[in-house]
Amino acid sequence: MSHSTNCSPITSTKKHGSMKGPYSVQCGAADARISCVPQSPRLYSTMTVNTTQSTSTSGSPLKLEHATLEDIPELIEVWYNAFDTPDMLAIWPNTPGVRQWWDQANRHDMLHKPREKYLKVVDTRNGRIAAYAKWSLETAEERGPRFPPWHSDMDPERNDAFIEGLEIGRARLVGGKKNFYLDMLGTHTDYRKMGAARMLIGWGCQMADQEGAFAYIDASAEGRPVYEKFGFVDRSDSARSAAGLASMVREPRN
Repeated sequence: MSHSTNCSPITSTKKHGSMKGPYSVQCGAADARISCVPQSPRLYSTMTVNTTQSTSTSGSPLKLEHATLEDIPELIEVWYNAFDTPDMLAIWPNTPGVRQWWDQANRHDMLHKPREKYLKVVDTRNGRIAAYAKWSLETAEERGPRFPPWHSDMDPERNDAFIEGLEIGRARLVGGKKNFYLDMLGTHTDYRKMGAARMLIGWGCQMADQEGAFAYIDASAEGRPVYEKFGFVDRSDSARSAAGLASMVREPRN
């Protein structure tokens, strides 16, 4: 999912409900969300950001870095700023409980899924996160369930239908092929059209080319022109379009 670029694929509630570990932890208060998930001393980051491309050549103050556990609260703020639309808020309501759910989901993936790469673009003038992305450097089958069980503030039938529609599109176009998925990309409204999204997209495309993988994205109408500049092609099946998102594929360039 990506806004200015928007994101998404999922699995059903049944599959989500079978998951173990941090996802099963339930918390009672929003201010307790950090303690809801067991902490781990493991460092997150198994792939180095190419710092030679991390700063805009035009003198931009924006810099590309790996996101860390400490960034999660701000990543959630950026998400709700970037995806502040009726369609997205119907799926992920902006409630304390759902924010807590996002905290657990992001924390679990950073700690336990080394091929799920969280990246951020930072404004070096003030330390703010301008944008972030989550690249899944594995197939849907390798990744397993994308999200934990839905929070009680969510509509499980709506969410399942939305996510399953996205998964069907990905399977139709790149199923059986090595492919990387831009699971999420959001840019804060204060930093639109400053090149942050391009930095995040470019990183994933470079990784895909290095490993000979297709790249896939469920793109919003606003984001499609940006993706096209990186070689993504809209191959949507209009009969299965989810929330107006386009199924876009990029072939590996060796």
